Amino acid sequence: MTTLPIITLRPALVADAPALVALIDDLMPFLTLCPDGAGAEKFIEHCRQPAIEGYLSLPNYAYQLAHVDGALAGVVAMRDNTHLFHMFVPRALYRRAMARRLWQAARDAALARGNTTGFTVNSSVYALPLYASLGFTPTGPRVEEGGIAFVPMRRELNN
Repeated sequence: MTTLPIITLRPALVADAPALVALIDDLMPFLTLCPDGAGAEKFIEHCRQPAIEGYLSLPNYAYQLAHVDGALAGVVAMRDNTHLFHMFVPRALYRRAMARRLWQAARDAALARGNTTGFTVNSSVYALPLYASLGFTPTGPRVEEGGIAFVPMRRELNN
């Protein structure tokens, strides 16, 4: 049996933006259709420091950071208390239940803030199995636009 690492969660601050951007940058080849990001310039711009600082400053975005032994172990963000906007985990922590734990933290916080409608996410192609395991189901076909591909998904509250 694998022992899960002890994580600490806290709300993200604007000052955390550089660390979040570094994490997202490392994962960018998995997020864009072309590994070099060609054609996804608008998406990439929304993952740069000014944009992330902007999201962190807005009241309708709730970001949480996970740390393991003081190192960034992931980030999760909910928009409007219903849309899973960002969820990123360092590659070294893939398949170690970190994404599931981040999702649970975001879900629990959204429910505590009054979410009664369920959750949506636009899943990258790579993350489809993860989101399916979290109870999300596709609500439409794969969409390719602006250099990225995603599948819109929904999770009802009773899942």
